Amino acid sequence: MDLGGARTNILVPLLKEQTVIGFFGLYRQEVCPFSEKQIALLESFAAQAVIAMENARLYAEAQERTLQLEVVTRVTQEVSTRDVSHELPGILRTIIHQIRRVVPCDYAALALYNEEDDSFLFETVYDFAVRDWADLPPGNEQLRRQISLRYVGMGLSQPMEEIVVTNGALEALNLCLMAVTRPGDVVAVESPGFYAALQAIERLDLRAVEIPVDPASGLDLDALAAALQTHPVRACWFMTNFQNPTGATLSIEKKKALVELLAKHDVPLIEDDVYGELHFQPEYPLPALAFDKHGLVMHCSSFSKTLAPGYRIGWACAGRFTDKVQRLKLMTTLSASIPAQAGIADYLQYGGYDKHLRKLRASLQAQLREMEAAIARLLPRGVRVTHPAGGYFVWLELPEHVDALTLHRQAIEQGVSLAPGPIFSASRNFRHCVRLNFGHPWNADIERAVQVLGELITQAT
Repeated sequence: MDLGGARTNILVPLLKEQTVIGFFGLYRQEVCPFSEKQIALLESFAAQAVIAMENARLYAEAQERTLQLEVVTRVTQEVSTRDVSHELPGILRTIIHQIRRVVPCDYAALALYNEEDDSFLFETVYDFAVRDWADLPPGNEQLRRQISLRYVGMGLSQPMEEIVVTNGALEALNLCLMAVTRPGDVVAVESPGFYAALQAIERLDLRAVEIPVDPASGLDLDALAAALQTHPVRACWFMTNFQNPTGATLSIEKKKALVELLAKHDVPLIEDDVYGELHFQPEYPLPALAFDKHGLVMHCSSFSKTLAPGYRIGWACAGRFTDKVQRLKLMTTLSASIPAQAGIADYLQYGGYDKHLRKLRASLQAQLREMEAAIARLLPRGVRVTHPAGGYFVWLELPEHVDALTLHRQAIEQGVSLAPGPIFSASRNFRHCVRLNFGHPWNADIERAVQVLGELITQAT
């Protein structure tokens, strides 16, 4: 399995009778692709490693039987298999030292899955120069410490041991979903809601139950309570702050009630809070995590919306599910970008991140005002628009006879991009709604785009 476009990360599974029992993970600091020959060598090593470890286990059992044969005969009982887990690290270390001689790399890891206690036996080898900043899951320790301190700034005590660094928030959300569901399970999602949640549910062969979202007040808790009574809901994926696409934020009272309701049914909440730092009010609107007493809330966020999307650094505070999320991260993408983790950690500790955020929030709020003024001036009467207190998005409800998908096609033909309502619903509702993004600095092109949108809506009416 390749990890990364440059193929500088490689994950090779260990297979025993077609079952994955562990993996090799290799990392190169420089952009130096692994060749097909090297990948073939790794696959060969993987097969040999499984045989070697199985032979070591059988040999240990045979030695145990030889030593205990006389005693076993006297007590007439069957000899149990001796635990050789304390010997395996040495075997693993030998194997990965051999790998690094054949396939040079900065970091090599080998992990074996123990089905009995659902854990990994993990052994790593890496260069001393890389060791200070190369962290496999849960991620760079300095970065996790800085993220934990940001929670302290919100008045929350979030142990860094429960923080798992990921490739952006979307991976964090997907890993959390995978940790608490199996194919066929029911997941409660918002309607309208983030389309990536619907894509994840489809990809994992899950089923969605839609919970209505009011553009002003957010999630309908009565509808959620009814869904929990009538469906075997195994998880919820909600945005409690500046929801995508409506921009709605749940009140403190509704967040408390949401957490209490889910705790009553022992249902995990995957809380997507990527826009929480982009608030226009003085204080960060507390996430639902703040009211969690049972480790059921998995709070996910990232630096993609506040620093730069290209860094692809997010995280999950996974509560009681931390170990599962960490194992899934190991088994899928191994590690988020190590240089990006280290760079962001230093920036948080020594840079002006909070000063940057204040400037970014002021810019976004000014852009929202420009967007709202343009909508009021250029769109026909009858269009309803939300007024979010943070984030990137406004939600427009058009006259019911205006088809958002047709409007989208017509807008694209004139070089204008918008998000039609049906993509935010599993049942393809909201055909007369669209989402607009005010995340870009206001300019004449955006002004023209709003004017084009107004003209198309007027023609449709």
